[in-house]
Amino acid sequence: MATFGLMSLVNDAAFQAFVPRLVPPRLLTPAHARLDQSDGLAQTSGPILAGGLVSLVGAPVAVLVDAVSYLVSGLLLWSVTVPEAASHPMSARGVRGEAADGLRWVYHHPTLRALALTTHAWFLCSALTGAVVIPFALRTLGLSPFDLGLALAAAGVGGLLGSLAAVRLGMRLGAGRVVIACRAATALAWALAALSTHSLAGWLLFGAGQFLLGLSMGAENANEIGYRQTVTPDRLQGRMNATMRSINRSMIVIGAPLGGFLGDRIGYSNMLWIAALGFLTVATTLGLSRFRGARLDDAHVNPV
Repeated sequence: MATFGLMSLVNDAAFQAFVPRLVPPRLLTPAHARLDQSDGLAQTSGPILAGGLVSLVGAPVAVLVDAVSYLVSGLLLWSVTVPEAASHPMSARGVRGEAADGLRWVYHHPTLRALALTTHAWFLCSALTGAVVIPFALRTLGLSPFDLGLALAAAGVGGLLGSLAAVRLGMRLGAGRVVIACRAATALAWALAALSTHSLAGWLLFGAGQFLLGLSMGAENANEIGYRQTVTPDRLQGRMNATMRSINRSMIVIGAPLGGFLGDRIGYSNMLWIAALGFLTVATTLGLSRFRGARLDDAHVNPV
């Protein structure tokens, strides 16, 4: 899992720095929205297929199928070719200097700073929920693996619908307001999950919470990534992405074991309530910052 996490971090940083080379700045948000739409389709069908595979052939074979899907994905990405500008030689400061440039850009920027800090907190809260949502669904709600797959597929449907509306919402309301509203909706989504009980109504409530979670994330992601890539110079794209993603991942390292530990002791439902409050705090803090006025059409590259 440590290797998986490391490779995911490298992949995410490279992938997000690569997209601006494929499309011009004005099309970054629509491009990420299209990528989110494909993710929504995958998240809709994936959990259902996973639940069916686990029920039919067991978890080990399902994990093997998942591993093969990663291999196919890697081969497809390998086939993508695009002319790239000559790379700049690394400064005499080496990796530390490159990392310092990324840190300086992100945390000195007037709007990226607030976005980065609250996103770190968002990932911490997300890790808390990730550690308890599966045992909560299976043990507290009594869902079968297939039922859980259906509930998680609702998040995929919501993600698809949210990504379809992301560009229009960003243009009308501004990227900052969309991101803040979506993070508040995330808090509501986990509150709905915490209210769920072992009953048909409870299962439907849990599914509704997952749908709202996907909807909010689908509408938020394209606006958030599109904005921070638009305001970041090309030469700093990789360092900006690596800075944010690495610290976001460190929040998962902290939050996942903490969520599991507290979930076993105070209950899964209580843990979801704590996470929902955390998400609400994140949304409120970001709403009080300068980021609330961020718009893609106002974004411009600032000198370091």
